[in-house]
Amino acid sequence: MESIPKQAQVVIIGGGVIGCSVAYHLTRLGWKDVVLLERKELTCGTTWHAAGLVGQLRATKNMTKLAQYTSELYATLEEETGQATGFKQNGSISVAPDAGRFEELKRGASMAKCFGLEVEVISPREARELYPLLNIDDLVGAVFLLKDGQTNPIDVTQALAKGAKMGGAKIFENMRVCGIETKNAGTSGARQVSGVKVEVPSLGSGEASELKTISAEIVVNCAGLWGHQVGEMAGVNVPLHAAEHFYIVTENIGLPSTLPVLRDPSGWIYAKEDAGKMLVGCFEPKSKPRPLNTIPEDFSFGQFEEDWEHFEPAMLNAMHRIPKLEDAGIHTFFNGPESFTPDDRYILGEAPELKNFYVAAGLNSIGIQSAGGAGKVLSEWIVNGYPQIDLWDVDIRRFHSFQGNSRYLK
Repeated sequence: MESIPKQAQVVIIGGGVIGCSVAYHLTRLGWKDVVLLERKELTCGTTWHAAGLVGQLRATKNMTKLAQYTSELYATLEEETGQATGFKQNGSISVAPDAGRFEELKRGASMAKCFGLEVEVISPREARELYPLLNIDDLVGAVFLLKDGQTNPIDVTQALAKGAKMGGAKIFENMRVCGIETKNAGTSGARQVSGVKVEVPSLGSGEASELKTISAEIVVNCAGLWGHQVGEMAGVNVPLHAAEHFYIVTENIGLPSTLPVLRDPSGWIYAKEDAGKMLVGCFEPKSKPRPLNTIPEDFSFGQFEEDWEHFEPAMLNAMHRIPKLEDAGIHTFFNGPESFTPDDRYILGEAPELKNFYVAAGLNSIGIQSAGGAGKVLSEWIVNGYPQIDLWDVDIRRFHSFQGNSRYLK
């Protein structure tokens, strides 16, 4: 096993999709002295169980640009790295059962056209031609985004990690960061990050782990669920909180691999084809927050207990919209954590409290579709010392100190 270095230009904390994307993009910009530390195994926190949707339309032009870039990146990663990603672009359909929702979808479609996305406003009948399983009895319209896609979250993260290593980055698993080192920056008295303390497992069985320090010019917090905790180590406010996220996967019902992703926001559900099966997940109106102290310290590829009572209303909506689900057997009921921020936008940028300490966390269940663009712009921010485009939507400086309060976040 390669030993960890005593110093590095950049240390990235967290080996999910965003951490691997930052490492990949830093090496693309020519920075080779990059170390990524993962407490367990790559993707083991929340990335591994993501639905893997790659939508392109976001609320603003710059966020949409980042999502578009992510899609373009995933389309070329396999060829570049030799690592399969499972990326495909079958498009996505969003449906509206009433005039108010249809107005919202049409406004989004108009904005998408302004942003250069391929989009069509379609009738319920046209929606069923694209998605034959759809119940259109109560629909008034739909929107089809032609280039939306889906990918395998573990594979795409491994491809980013492989690309980062090809560019010179070093990736270490089973290395838990347990402290952030700081120093005074010049005569101003401002604090600056200077390194991280790491628990290094000993090679001998039964021996205690060893504490080591890696000196670093720059540290990037990509710790996902633990991003708030890592921020506290550095005296940095990272307002995010875990919530339970639910989905089911059916038995194999022979779905064609060309089926678009379906979104029914009024019914709170999304659905995608998954190797002949159907994955159905929900974003319910009343979420189920999960305090970090109830998640085991060694949480890795883990999931929570089932809660059918909570998920059932969304599942009934799904069966109404896709009647075939009524007689489809359920292969998996999944309940696992995702991290959310107070305003549902992710956290990016240099912490105002600590110079050279950057954050990319709180991805609000859109980590896969955000990771490529977010990793690119944060890497440019690190290398140049300032962002190349307006990122105020997601800039960490938008938060107030009270928003780090755990009761407020819950």
